[in-house]
Amino acid sequence: MANAFARSNSVTVGNPDVSLLHSAAVGRGPISDLAVDGDTVVVANFGDDSLAVLDAETLTVHGGIFAGQPTTVVVSDTRAFVAVSSASYDAIAVVDTISGDVVKEYPLSFNVTAVTSSADGKRVYAGRAGENGVDVAVIDVTAERVGTIYVAKGADATIDALRLDASGRRLYVGVSDARSSRLITVDIESARVRRTLEIGAPIRGLELGIDGTAYVLTSDIADGGVLHFVDLVNNRISGAVTVARTPTQLAIGQDGARAYVVDYDHVAVVDTDDRSVVATLSVGARPSALAVSADRLYVADYDGGVTSYAVASPTPMLYAQFVAAPSLVAPAVRELTPAGV
Repeated sequence: MANAFARSNSVTVGNPDVSLLHSAAVGRGPISDLAVDGDTVVVANFGDDSLAVLDAETLTVHGGIFAGQPTTVVVSDTRAFVAVSSASYDAIAVVDTISGDVVKEYPLSFNVTAVTSSADGKRVYAGRAGENGVDVAVIDVTAERVGTIYVAKGADATIDALRLDASGRRLYVGVSDARSSRLITVDIESARVRRTLEIGAPIRGLELGIDGTAYVLTSDIADGGVLHFVDLVNNRISGAVTVARTPTQLAIGQDGARAYVVDYDHVAVVDTDDRSVVATLSVGARPSALAVSADRLYVADYDGGVTSYAVASPTPMLYAQFVAAPSLVAPAVRELTPAGV
């Protein structure tokens, strides 16, 4: 197994697929999450109750926004959608990454535990845990309306991860409770649960590949961190590999060839074809979150730093993969009626 160690003044890189680019100190305490889109990286500083906007190429900090306690963030174009918590309620804050203004806030009932958005940023999906179960708040950003998709019952259930497929037709929801975990497929058009797949251990991450494969990261005391390969066409687990000890987050390269897993003191690089760990990255501090763009990997840490790496560029999609891939035609957008949230 090759290792790549990144330090501010002493860097050794031993893997041809990964090379260090930049390292920067945001300086606002532990980072709970980060997201990248185009030339913008947005960092959630949980302890400082703020967001930081960075240049994706140089990691230069452009500005900061104070927006409650941010836990999770997604970025689409010039908008960041941030799950923030306060003593009275949780909310999704919409932030203009250029001006730094909070342009809209959607207060939500219950606890927001996961967030994702459509590729165009017109819809945001927020997973919530309530007293009797879990649901997903669907925010129509253009119409400024909020609807609800009911997912599962259970007082101890939590939505650990959300991912929307490329067609915008299916939402995949990772749900864990005291007994087990499962991957739930939701049809967006009908707002109904269509399929459920039992996974087992608590879910720590979920990503979608380009070939009808989902990657589900789980963690428990017995087996450690396991990456499950899910065949979404047949709704079954096709394989699994141990990748970490105590993982907390997962990201997948755009070509699906590499998965990146945040472990206790490093990031594991997984070859998804061979289903093995091929490298580890250390940023000189405990990693807390990561994000992947076309040819960059960004790793945040609990010391308030961000490190960027160049990763192998995505390979062109083969014709067979293109034919097998789900349709990219988006369905007609349904108007959502206002909901008591």
